[in-house]
Amino acid sequence: MSQLDLARLQFAMTSIYHFLFVPVTIGLAFLTALLQTGWHRTGRSELLQLTRFFGTLLVINIAVGVVTGLVQEFQFGMDWSQYSRTVGDVFGAPLAMEGLAAFFLESTFLGLWLFGWDRLPKRVHLATIWLVAVGGALSAAFIMAANSWMQHPVGYTINSSTGRPQLNDVWKLFTNPVFLRGYLHAILASVVTGSVVMLAVSLWQLRKGTSPRTFQSSARLSLIVLVPVILVAMLVGSELGVTEGKYQPMKIAGAEAQWTTCQPCSFSLFQVGGGKNDHTPTKIIEVPHLLSLLATNHWNGKVLGLDTVQSQYQAQYGPGNYVPNIFIQYWSMRVMAYLAVVVLLVGLWGLWLLWRRRLGAARWFQRIAVWAVVLPFLMNTAGWLLTESGRQPWIVQGIQLTKNGVSPSVTTATVATSLLVFLLLYAALAVVEAVLMIRFARKDLAPAPNADEPVPSLSY
Repeated sequence: MSQLDLARLQFAMTSIYHFLFVPVTIGLAFLTALLQTGWHRTGRSELLQLTRFFGTLLVINIAVGVVTGLVQEFQFGMDWSQYSRTVGDVFGAPLAMEGLAAFFLESTFLGLWLFGWDRLPKRVHLATIWLVAVGGALSAAFIMAANSWMQHPVGYTINSSTGRPQLNDVWKLFTNPVFLRGYLHAILASVVTGSVVMLAVSLWQLRKGTSPRTFQSSARLSLIVLVPVILVAMLVGSELGVTEGKYQPMKIAGAEAQWTTCQPCSFSLFQVGGGKNDHTPTKIIEVPHLLSLLATNHWNGKVLGLDTVQSQYQAQYGPGNYVPNIFIQYWSMRVMAYLAVVVLLVGLWGLWLLWRRRLGAARWFQRIAVWAVVLPFLMNTAGWLLTESGRQPWIVQGIQLTKNGVSPSVTTATVATSLLVFLLLYAALAVVEAVLMIRFARKDLAPAPNADEPVPSLSY
């Protein structure tokens, strides 16, 4: 493998690994804040117990997520110095905002929340967990603004002396249509992930038989949040597809392996073939007009084919292959969409059991929902692959090719060595994370303090 291949593989590995923790952090922070708000307003001791229980899982997840996020950012200087040198005047601004504002906001108030239980007034302490949730969401906003600029560059001008893009309108970074829909979709997906994690842990505890009344409360909250949020997430994801169809037609055509321009266009549930050497795949169970709706919001909308966009890009940017990996595009789209439907069905099943007051006795549902905890992580990974692979061969759409962004002074052997080191390090972190999360998720609830006693700080 070349230096470029190894550098891409390394960044993909660290990014996917880090993105396992980000949605859990954002989603669990929001749900933990809801639990503490319920305790603050009602005084119900079980809500306090649940707040501290799921807050512990939140803290473990944040601790591992921070480490992996820092490594990811170091790679811009390690493997991608040419990229950093070329677009640093634009890309650096939202990254600096994330580090100086959002990360410090989240970490500062997380510390206050952890150690302020018996020291801060209840209202102030409640505000700290909400600010942790806000900090996590803001951090995602700045990162998504930077990534959306790579998908659809806006708010910049080319410096005549350096030939590099530089930011001249920061507001456009945060009104970028790719950012607006992509960020909302990411936040909704995070809440879905947090809800499924909370549901799985709650139902495991129900099967175990400990504190059934208490964990029914957290299961109820997760289901009530999960179903409407995943419905909205699916709608926003569809609208994001329309936006990408406008600014990145190659990505949308690749998601259907659509080599020829069509109007109207069907959506295949499965297909055989369709790669770079097969422009006539066998499509199985085609849904008429669905691709037109997903890509254009119109029943008979026109979708440009891969061959058409390839010809346009060659005329605009010069000779080259501008078609992304079709296998990744096609199946990432379907893994994300199909698993979202499965999660929705699990949520609807749970709501029906909740309405029938049979959630605590539904053994089959409890078993299935516990194992369903892996689904949002697969969905999130598939969505990341769809977004990032679909931009290839560009590292910044229309500005810089990925092959031109690698570090010229780093050898293939150096990248291979660092890849191996990161692989071993991340494997160790995965074991630590899994052991800690499973251990604390299986623990019994700590006794609730008496009404006249201060609530002690969390201890591990």
